Amino acid sequence: MGTGAWTTTAFANYTTTTKATVSLDDFYNTNYSAQDLFKGRHMDPLLDPKNVMRECCDSDEHPYTIPVILALDVTGSMGNAAVKTAKELDRIITSCYDLVQDVEFCIMGIGDLNYDYSPIQISQFESDIRIAQWLDKIYFERGGGGNLSEDYTAAWYMGLHHCDLDCWKRGKKGIIITLGDECPNTYLDTRFLERVTGDNHFQNETVETKDLYPLACEKFDIYHISIDDPDSCYGWYRNTYGVDQKWKNLLGQNYRVSTLDGLAATIVNIIANQTSNIDISSQQDNSDVITW
Repeated sequence: MGTGAWTTTAFANYTTTTKATVSLDDFYNTNYSAQDLFKGRHMDPLLDPKNVMRECCDSDEHPYTIPVILALDVTGSMGNAAVKTAKELDRIITSCYDLVQDVEFCIMGIGDLNYDYSPIQISQFESDIRIAQWLDKIYFERGGGGNLSEDYTAAWYMGLHHCDLDCWKRGKKGIIITLGDECPNTYLDTRFLERVTGDNHFQNETVETKDLYPLACEKFDIYHISIDDPDSCYGWYRNTYGVDQKWKNLLGQNYRVSTLDGLAATIVNIIANQTSNIDISSQQDNSDVITW
């Protein structure tokens, strides 16, 4: 896994044979919904997190791999954001490769461990059209619970315990970007985590976010993107439940807010600026920051 290179031609050919056609500006030229793009009605066995180890390996083709976990909230309210990610996947990947060499993407689906049947889905790390193929396999369960959070930190847990990274052996970190509209969860319930992952090393009933975060940060730089879009209720929800402040308290400057139209550029900027050690907050008018 992780071999090959992404090309716009391969992406256009793939989308044409699977679900849509791509226009000259690299967008799907039809209005597709989450139901149209993500047709799975159950978790694909290849995305099952139980007892898996995903590897991001250096090779002659990609000697200095940079692993990026892109974790999508697959609960009911986040379909539009996932569709936007799928529609602009070519721009995201191409722009990353124009700026940063040897990026490899792992696609994750994150829900609610307490309520969902498939709260964690995790792909292999890839660098070519297989990124799109894995994204298409993600099951949008459209579940979640009434606890005002989703288990975003499950992406941290999987990255920490179920990903083998050659970059880490070289003293470099990977990147985790979670994408969702709710507050950060305060813990992971180990009863459900054991059921889903097969792990049985837990000493306590919960994996507390405050304890997991510093451990995951040893291996990954962690970001979260909240959606704020004028055509949705995202802004109202964020303001009502204090989403921004809770994420800022947890991640500081690594918390981002983006509209759907700005989502692709936000993802690219995180990756480009993190790998080049540029502080995006001080570079808003700099040409290094991608805008579309």
